[in-house]
Amino acid sequence: MEKRVRTKEDLLKEKDRILELYNKKEPKSHKTALLTRKERKVLGIGKDEGVATIKYTRISSTKVKIVLDIIKGKGLDEAYAILKYTPKIASEMLLKLLKSAESNAVNNNEMDREKLYVADAFANQGPTMKRINPVSRGSANQILKRSSHVTVIVKERAAQ
Repeated sequence: MEKRVRTKEDLLKEKDRILELYNKKEPKSHKTALLTRKERKVLGIGKDEGVATIKYTRISSTKVKIVLDIIKGKGLDEAYAILKYTPKIASEMLLKLLKSAESNAVNNNEMDREKLYVADAFANQGPTMKRINPVSRGSANQILKRSSHVTVIVKERAAQ
């Protein structure tokens, strides 16, 4: 089975149909095929957002999700203020990640910083390292060292 490589001209001819299939809402069990990096670049998908990801962070994803739920949907300045004054261990890491997402949006996609907001933010579970810990009477317990992958997406607010 060979994968058919589409040329730039073919992609631009079928742009409307491809974008319709790509943006169609389907149940999770009927996911559409993902586009390649070249196809996304030609069609201009992803040029309306700034994305930053941090992987293999040594913090549980549940601890990160608490802070992420607070900043979702907030403007950039308000999200910075929340992260700066939230007494959670994840907020310092998320502050750096939000700055990176902002920089990606402003520098790579020429977006206006004043209109940016946190469109989406999520934390997925990463690999868990298991350590054996000796306990009393010759027994042993496992210590779970959890990690997570965190992604922050910023977009421009539509003009009101």
